[in-house]
Amino acid sequence: MSQIKDIVIVGGGTSGWMTAALLAKLFKHTLNITLVESEDIGTIGVGEATIPPLQLFNSVLGIPENEFIQATHATFKLGIQFEHWGKQGDSYMHAFGNIGKDIGYTQFHQYWLSTQPEMMASFWDYSLNYQAALNNKFQSLEQIPHSPLSGLTHAYHFDAARYALLLRQYSEKSGVKRIEGKIESVNCAANGHITNLTLVSGNSVQGDFFIDCSGFAALLIGKTLNVGYESYQDWLLCDSAYAVPSEKACEIKPYTRAIAHEAGWQWRIPLQHRTGNGIVYSSRYMKDEEAKAKLLSTLEGKPLAEPKKISFIPGRRLKQWQHNCVAIGLSSGFLEPLESTSIHLVQSAIIRLTKLFPHQGVVQATVDEFNRQSQLEFEQIRDFIILHYYLNRRSDSDTDTLWSACQQMQIPESLQQKISLFSETGAIFRHKDELFTEAAWVQVMLGQGIIPTDYNPLANTVAPEALTEFLSNIKVIIKNTVSNMPTHEQYLAQLV
Repeated sequence: MSQIKDIVIVGGGTSGWMTAALLAKLFKHTLNITLVESEDIGTIGVGEATIPPLQLFNSVLGIPENEFIQATHATFKLGIQFEHWGKQGDSYMHAFGNIGKDIGYTQFHQYWLSTQPEMMASFWDYSLNYQAALNNKFQSLEQIPHSPLSGLTHAYHFDAARYALLLRQYSEKSGVKRIEGKIESVNCAANGHITNLTLVSGNSVQGDFFIDCSGFAALLIGKTLNVGYESYQDWLLCDSAYAVPSEKACEIKPYTRAIAHEAGWQWRIPLQHRTGNGIVYSSRYMKDEEAKAKLLSTLEGKPLAEPKKISFIPGRRLKQWQHNCVAIGLSSGFLEPLESTSIHLVQSAIIRLTKLFPHQGVVQATVDEFNRQSQLEFEQIRDFIILHYYLNRRSDSDTDTLWSACQQMQIPESLQQKISLFSETGAIFRHKDELFTEAAWVQVMLGQGIIPTDYNPLANTVAPEALTEFLSNIKVIIKNTVSNMPTHEQYLAQLV
């Protein structure tokens, strides 16, 4: 075996340049990194909403938050508001961060359940993120002063194309070589390893290790190495989307909106200079023309482009690492952007690769562990997205609808176990390294109508009067904190 030194990334966009930037940062100049992309090949570019771990990614690269905000026209995101996902007219939020304050060995929501399970809406009274989002407020706050309560946990809405450009500039300054060109063929050795790429120009790009960031085309992992694809369409019925930007039309809200409709849902993502919009739907229950018309008719501002059609199969590659190739981004799989996980899956795949990076050649044990972790991550996120659909209580007039089909589907056993446990005991357990927190699962379960029939008896160890005072104090602290915050737009104005 010989040492792996020459890394070739196929495809740019957000996934390609995130990969290049982090590898260049962590491995410094011990690797030769080349990225091949063509300006003639567009990117999907709809990933404008993120979740909080992106802060860590930017921090590792040393990109200051205000620089990131300015370069990408970003805004802050405190959570995702789900509208009409329970019953028509219902609304709840998956707010980031903690809710309330755990006492001893028992989670906060268990104490809350012991006092007022009939008042589900009041659970979010104890979420600083939710109350700030509701009032269009924001400030950078790690801890509420003079209290045991944590501050705001935030993510971003941003222009994905501008982020890719920022990372490209960063990467090239760090020594990454960019080659402009289309790939004509991918060449492999007898053992199945990729040896080099032949470009349309006739040039050859050789490498020891290849990273497939070619999007849905999956040029390396799919078309060259013939790795199969596991579909999740038995549970995630949507297979189509349109995306379109529109003019900024109203106050910039610090949260994403996910609005359910008769055959899927729509997203609304506010940036500084425009709004990102999209409609996700099942082609079985809605025609393309109908979806496009619905999207355009519900915009809050004038469209800035023609809607872009995206067709997809939710699922994942059976192996995201095969031979000397790892797939990152859309080439590795796709989960609809309901919980804004696409960019996070890119980020976690890169970090996983750095931890298992091949040194003196590719080792099968390393490949197997990478694929095991990737599969588990996809399945855990898959279950969380299925949860939203399965727990819907919509009663659309036509019995043959997307929503009725979701209510009746047979869900994965891993998800059924979580739902049953919470329904009967109020308990939620987070597996090691699982993306979504207990607070996230509790919010969606409660928001979509599950009222646990019991709670953990440890909650009874606090006297009722003391618990009532404890809950009241949290609400007062949160209310006072939010009232003193600047508005979201006022805070952004300080940065830009």
